[in-house]
Amino acid sequence: MNLVVILNALVLTGILVSAVCAIAFKHMLSSVIALGVTGAFMSLEFILLQAPDVAIAEASVGAVLSTVIFVIAVKKTTSKEEEEK
Repeated sequence: MNLVVILNALVLTGILVSAVCAIAFKHMLSSVIALGVTGAFMSLEFILLQAPDVAIAEASVGAVLSTVIFVIAVKKTTSKEEEEK
């Protein structure tokens, strides 16, 4: 097997696992972090597919910017009672 095929399979597995974790986690912050990891794996997949411009856009928007916005939104909307649980 070719090394690129093995790397693609590993990255696709990472995408699937992190996406399922984002759905399965009970805590909202954990789901947001898993969603950011999914974006990072997507960026890596675009690099492997030789699309560096799309990879840079996905890394900056999908993995970083949206994760930061979601974390801020979760922190502002979570009540103090939910944080103590």
